[in-house]
Amino acid sequence: MLEVASAEYVEDYKIRLVFNNGETGIVDLENCLWGPMFEPLKNIDEFKQFSVSEILHTLCWKNDADFAPEFLYEKMRESAQTPDALTPRR
Repeated sequence: MLEVASAEYVEDYKIRLVFNNGETGIVDLENCLWGPMFEPLKNIDEFKQFSVSEILHTLCWKNDADFAPEFLYEKMRESAQTPDALTPRR
């Protein structure tokens, strides 16, 4: 089961994540903050107040907002892809 092992605020809406499979990277959540649970997190001071839940094993905030670890992992992998990585090799 995929879990967030640790998380560290980087800047803006970016968080460095370490997963229990050893993979690490930065996820940018700026475009994911919509809907009643996530709108308050557009306030950067509120956004920075995340923790890694010992029960859910993912990012969570005081207002009970959280993202599934699988969602965070996919967002992290998307962020890591560069145009060069998407260009077929000949």
